[in-house]
Amino acid sequence: MAGSGEEGLYSRQLYVLGGGARRLAGAAVLVSGLRGTGAQVAAALVLAGTGRVVLHDRGAACTADRAHQFLLEESDIGRNRAEASQRALTELNPHVAVAAHIGELSEDFLASFQVVVLTESSLEEQLRVGDFCHARGICFIVADAKGLAGQLFCDFGERFIVDDPAEGDLVCAAVQHISQGNPGVVTCMGAEDSHGHLFCDGDLVTFSGVEGMTELNSREPVPVRVLDAFRLEIGDTSSFSPYRRGGLVSQLRLPQVHSYEPLRRALAEPKIRVASHEELPRSHSLHAAFQALHAFCGEQGRLPRPRGLADAERVLELARSLGAQQGPLDEDIVRAFASVSAGDLCPVAAIVGALAAQEVLKAITRKFLPLDQWLYFDALECLALEGATRLTEEDCAPMGSRYDGQIAVFGATFQEQLGRQKYLVVGAGAIGCELLKNFAMMGLAAGPGGDLTVTDMDTVALSNLHRQLLYRSADISKPKSVVAAAAVRRMNPSIRVTPHQNQVGPATEPLYGDNFFRRLDGVVSALDTLEARAYLESRCRRCLTPLLDSGTEGPRGNVLAMVPPLTKPLGPAGAPGDGTFPLCTLRYFPRTIQHTLQWARDEFEGLFQLPAEHVNRFMEDPAFLEQLPAGKALEVLEQVRGSLWERPRDWQDCVRWARRHWQNRYHDAIAQLLHTFPPEHETSPGVPFWAGDRSCPHPLTFNPDNDAHLEYILATAHLFAQAHKVPPCSDRVAAQTVLRSVVLLPFAPQEGLQISLAEEQEEAQAPADCGRLAELTQDLVQRRAELVGGEEAQVPLMEPIHFEKDNNIHVDFITAASNLRAENYGIPPADWLTSKRIAGRIVPAIITTTAAVAGLACLEVYKLVWGCQDLSCYRNSNLCLSDCLLLRIQPLPPPTYRYGGREWSCWDRLEMRAVGADGQEMTVQDVLDWLQRTHGWTVTMLLRGHTVLYDREEDEETRARQRVQRLSEHLEAAREPRQWELELLYVCEGEDAEAEDNRPPLLCSLP
Repeated sequence: MAGSGEEGLYSRQLYVLGGGARRLAGAAVLVSGLRGTGAQVAAALVLAGTGRVVLHDRGAACTADRAHQFLLEESDIGRNRAEASQRALTELNPHVAVAAHIGELSEDFLASFQVVVLTESSLEEQLRVGDFCHARGICFIVADAKGLAGQLFCDFGERFIVDDPAEGDLVCAAVQHISQGNPGVVTCMGAEDSHGHLFCDGDLVTFSGVEGMTELNSREPVPVRVLDAFRLEIGDTSSFSPYRRGGLVSQLRLPQVHSYEPLRRALAEPKIRVASHEELPRSHSLHAAFQALHAFCGEQGRLPRPRGLADAERVLELARSLGAQQGPLDEDIVRAFASVSAGDLCPVAAIVGALAAQEVLKAITRKFLPLDQWLYFDALECLALEGATRLTEEDCAPMGSRYDGQIAVFGATFQEQLGRQKYLVVGAGAIGCELLKNFAMMGLAAGPGGDLTVTDMDTVALSNLHRQLLYRSADISKPKSVVAAAAVRRMNPSIRVTPHQNQVGPATEPLYGDNFFRRLDGVVSALDTLEARAYLESRCRRCLTPLLDSGTEGPRGNVLAMVPPLTKPLGPAGAPGDGTFPLCTLRYFPRTIQHTLQWARDEFEGLFQLPAEHVNRFMEDPAFLEQLPAGKALEVLEQVRGSLWERPRDWQDCVRWARRHWQNRYHDAIAQLLHTFPPEHETSPGVPFWAGDRSCPHPLTFNPDNDAHLEYILATAHLFAQAHKVPPCSDRVAAQTVLRSVVLLPFAPQEGLQISLAEEQEEAQAPADCGRLAELTQDLVQRRAELVGGEEAQVPLMEPIHFEKDNNIHVDFITAASNLRAENYGIPPADWLTSKRIAGRIVPAIITTTAAVAGLACLEVYKLVWGCQDLSCYRNSNLCLSDCLLLRIQPLPPPTYRYGGREWSCWDRLEMRAVGADGQEMTVQDVLDWLQRTHGWTVTMLLRGHTVLYDREEDEETRARQRVQRLSEHLEAAREPRQWELELLYVCEGEDAEAEDNRPPLLCSLP
């Protein structure tokens, strides 16, 4: 039942690519051109588990390649790039066959591949290979990065079938009512985490489990029209039987067939993918510019000289003469493109290579719609930076350095400035690895005075290896930050990187305090919790430190730039649902697989974690029960008693216990519920109880030959044995033999049993039964004495088991328990991987998205290094690789407000050096005088946090005492550590009521 070893390795990727990902192992892909872009494509495909990746390059590695080709080492200089890259890629994923080819791309050679990717190739070669691939039905991709721009082209043939064109799970909703009419209207039930259904106009749907209007259950898929958040039109239902209750409406996705033009035709009549219509003229100009660049190279035998005005003008002439552009040519774009086209930038190669790799994965897995057919990307706004506009051909001339490709764009002085940077990277996961790799290539913090700190509390796990570039199988269980730092030092020995294993939070403020943040040139974050992100942002806001925040989910990603004082602060992210559901829903009225999976998670904790913890605490100190509320104490005592009295002697006892528990959960509990509320029960005359959001369940009958039943028994018995420190066993036949010998008493319903139907009733504590408490306590104390005196007693007696999403046995139990519960209630089951994702709250992830997002973030680093103070040069980025969409927009400016008769930005603060003429720390009165003298404000209250330093409403004696206090005296009184800067709040005379949260903070520097 559990996932295979490869599913454990690729599980996060499987959640993105679906079942089609299993085709990767049988695929063969050619990557031609092993400079920066080709290296990124090849690395992504190898990490993703592509069966065979063949590298092709006829050139030798040179020193300048090492600014963007991260697979090369110093010793590889002079070797063929493909052969030199083969070793590093083989180490990256031993499950992938990586080969090198240094000969011609003959037709016989090309015919063996499902996908061919060309990078760094001439237009003539692109046309020749493209014609052959189109004729043979081989998916063909061109990916090129030149300076600050990139180009991507896809031709997947005349008949390419996309099995699943969209991302995400199929939409499903519980039915509340269906009208008889033309059209019929389906009313869906709301869910805890949304206000209604998630269907869109035109979605195809099917129905299941509908009672009454049963004609819908066998009907072919029908399109829906969305009326509102809860209602759908589905066509004519006027002749169907009246709807009674129940049912699910489920989305169905059908395969799509797409056709693509060959490169030769697509050059002249380009179909270009853009995020908005306004971007189309720019992309058409880049389309012409790339063709003109090919013509220039054919004419001159080289790329244009960096910042060479004559060469740039010649490229522009060629673009005009080609007549390839659609509409007017933007000559400034062509000039800017040509002037830096000889440059090689790791971030641009990362972006273009990641986009190309995602298209390869689409070609193999047939998941998501391929690019149709051109995409252009540029970051030419970097050339508008102050300083960059004044660069000359001499400033950007090659120096024989590994950074020559970057110097060609930004100049030698800028490269020195990059080396002096001080940065903090928070998180060394998938995005963090890509950021660190890019920083090593760029030379960030690789010069005198440079300092790069990376911190991460986590260790390397198996599931990290398919998308976290810097880790190998030998690194599993090692600290991520330490391994990552060592890996980037191998890429660039000059980089000055220090690994930490700390969380950046309130507990580590002595280490990551104001002085630490203020000395930084920037912070780049790749955090996976909203709380950690919010805290980091607050630290950067306080210290005016630039922050680049990155995040991904499956094929989607984003980069947000917070640049004091130019941009709006990041602010709170949209909080996802917290994953909690009403207890009565989980216990009695589940209607989605999410409900049953959460119920299974609660079962896991209640069976294998909490009882063991309570038993161990009781064995250590029985008095711990006295610290619990009376109602809770009774529950804990019952748990302890159950665990001590049901201690298994061997694995067979564990199987018998699992069988009894199965009967209790999936038969007896449901039968009791139906005894209390029979299927025909009515809440009031004519109003059925089992309707709306209550689905009527049915009890299950155990069968040892039923795989679903047996898998539950095996997983449950294994965990029960582990908790009781009994050797487990996974022998299915032996388990079935034991199960057939188990005899259980027939179910006898309890009369008068009260079942809570509302959350409020669930949360109410039952009155404590003092007699029962005393009786249980006496029994347990006696049992404890017997165990402590016995030779077989172990300390601790039991092993608490905490749910781990990457433990197959744990997921086996969750999947089996949830699906049996779903069967009780007629809910469609979830497979093992889906159950693991939902129960483990796993965020889908794939290397292509993380690489592209890191590249986008590093483009903003360039601007920060320049010290850019022009808001129009910065970009926030949103990426959707499933649709091959990239949207880059200017960040919003900071909000402003009025206070004290003038306008303030959210970044403004009042700063005073709280040192008197005598060199001593100022008093509260000195601060009041400073505010009066400097701003004309009469302060009525002064606070630090919740501590009142001055309040005009107090009596004269208290005010006098407050005014003469030194600012740090309250710290000493509260035994807080000495601080060198205090942030004070104040209230002034004549303030508007709305000014409470809108006033500049006062920062006082202490001596």
